[in-house]
Amino acid sequence: MTTHQYAVEISLTRPATARELDRARHRVRFAANADHTRLMTVQSGTSPGRALHRLRRRLDTVVPIDVLSTHYPDRHGRVLLNVALGGDTEAAIHSATAASGRRPRDVLGARITSALARERRQRLESQLSGLLAEHTPENVLACAATLLAKAPDCVSPPSRRRSPRCRRGTR
Repeated sequence: MTTHQYAVEISLTRPATARELDRARHRVRFAANADHTRLMTVQSGTSPGRALHRLRRRLDTVVPIDVLSTHYPDRHGRVLLNVALGGDTEAAIHSATAASGRRPRDVLGARITSALARERRQRLESQLSGLLAEHTPENVLACAATLLAKAPDCVSPPSRRRSPRCRRGTR
């Protein structure tokens, strides 16, 4: 069994006190950001999940951990999260798994994905509202149509290769 080192980011629910940080340093070496709400460390483990689990066991009673996450994506481009859920949240997820027959991680993943999509849509709507506050709907629509007509390959799904005519950062 091979053990690897994983860079882990620790997000705290509130800024850690000097005493909490001192007690944590006796268990794990880490670097803290200026406002003591995030910590970075390296944890060994046979897998990223085991490393996060081990770190939570070591620090959960010492500092107010909100989320543990691997700092670098894996070979599939995913970042692993370790979240301690409250009793109500855990009960809701377990009832959803019983109703759907899916694993708790799949239910939670689907809920997080939909929440992120909602947030992305709300951000887009907010930006569009800002444009409409300064420009007429006709001008915004004409500008969008012009941009789309100039580089139609930019609006292809992300899995396809972009056209060389496409500017970086557009789709």
